[in-house]
Amino acid sequence: MAIYFETAPGRLATETAPVTEGLEEVSSDAPVLAELARRGKPWEVRAESGGDVLPGLVGAKAECLVPILGREGRLIGLIGLGPRLSEEPYSREDKRLLASVASQAGIALESLQLAEQMAERIEADRRAAQEMEYAKQVQARLFPQKLPPMKTLQYAGACNQARQVGGDYYDFLELRPGRLALVLADIAGKGISGALLMANLQANLRSQYAVALDSLPQLLKSVNQLFYENSSDSSYATLFFGDYDDATRRLSCVNCGHLPPLLLRADGRLERLTATATVLGLFEKWECSVAEVQLASGDTLVLYTDGVTEAESPEGQEFGESRLAETLRAQRNLPVDSLLETIAAIVQKFSGGEQADDITLVVARCRP
Repeated sequence: MAIYFETAPGRLATETAPVTEGLEEVSSDAPVLAELARRGKPWEVRAESGGDVLPGLVGAKAECLVPILGREGRLIGLIGLGPRLSEEPYSREDKRLLASVASQAGIALESLQLAEQMAERIEADRRAAQEMEYAKQVQARLFPQKLPPMKTLQYAGACNQARQVGGDYYDFLELRPGRLALVLADIAGKGISGALLMANLQANLRSQYAVALDSLPQLLKSVNQLFYENSSDSSYATLFFGDYDDATRRLSCVNCGHLPPLLLRADGRLERLTATATVLGLFEKWECSVAEVQLASGDTLVLYTDGVTEAESPEGQEFGESRLAETLRAQRNLPVDSLLETIAAIVQKFSGGEQADDITLVVARCRP
């Protein structure tokens, strides 16, 4: 007797001996085995074929082949039997018993295979979850860990990610004492791909942001060039870069295709800081202009990504800029930390707790 089990799709390997050399492994697509699987029952080869179908299968000539079938009649095993010691042919009862054994073996084998596949999948999912958690921790360290001190400005930032990692980026860069860069960017992409592009953009910006002291357009032109060279043709990022001077309360800013930040003046007027350049990373030749905004005591600035304004309610309505402006007006007296948390909470409540995109906010207010 020789018993074969499936070791790979289309391949059966023997678990027993002896077999003729070269038959330790056979193809389940072999004509005789394909016919055996089609019949689905023991086949007394010699009696029916009058010849040798798989000579040497059991050290002699195979006389009875018993298929072990899986779902949909797929051949997942094989029992090959030589001549009976009694030299009598295999009886109907013999074949019925063999068919019963093979049927139970097929169920058991598939159950084992499924259990092994499930165990492998669970382990793979565990490893993937562990790696994603590590990636989340790494990305969390890319966000600013400390706030450079400013005399005339209170500010805060946060990113509530829809997935474990994402493509939103905010930063606070001390250009020099008394000069602070407020940065917010949104990468075209989510998950791992967005996170990698976000890290690339952050590295480009942080490695040369001191250039902003002399020329903000030159800095962003260089960042665009590096992002263009290091990303695919369809990759891009929107970005807002604001350079705040603590002494003069003047904000020099470039909006690279980003959603316009909202500036709520102390007297209740609302201004929008619209785009002054196109997005980063799509075009090799890139230019920008710088806008100048004079801030005053009590003015509040809110930077945000589309995870805020494009958040949808269960009925399919978008949160939108107008709701953000209403929320800002209604909660304007809150400290910046609380204002940021309140806006994020209202957006999440509006969407019914289902967050489809990263919610990233930066809130800044001029001190009295």
